[in-house]
Amino acid sequence: MVESLITSASRHTERAVGGTTVVELRGEIDIRTAPPIGTCLDDLTAVILADLVVDLRAVSFIDCAGLGMLCRARNRVVERQGRLRLVAVGPRILRVLSGAGLNGVFEIYDRLPEALAAVPGGDLTAAAG
Repeated sequence: MVESLITSASRHTERAVGGTTVVELRGEIDIRTAPPIGTCLDDLTAVILADLVVDLRAVSFIDCAGLGMLCRARNRVVERQGRLRLVAVGPRILRVLSGAGLNGVFEIYDRLPEALAAVPGGDLTAAAG
């Protein structure tokens, strides 16, 4: 597995792992921090067949602005025949996704290697369900 750092910012880091872009989010993802991350995700999802993993393991809080940002990224990827997976562990983030009815919308994994190795069209709640 080849990794190369693409860019970093205060709330997220992007890196390429093989042909997949991994976006690691950190801290609180809210109405203040979601817009710049959303802009980054818009750039990454503007291409056909984008392959993204959004790692939420270091996220301590996410509100509706953060969920909206993730849904927008997912919708843009699907429109362009790409793929988006989430890595999320712990009850805090999983409870928010479930409460919003999004755990069945996203492919959710509890470990990054599993998300990277997952076969397209696999179980939507593979490891975190």
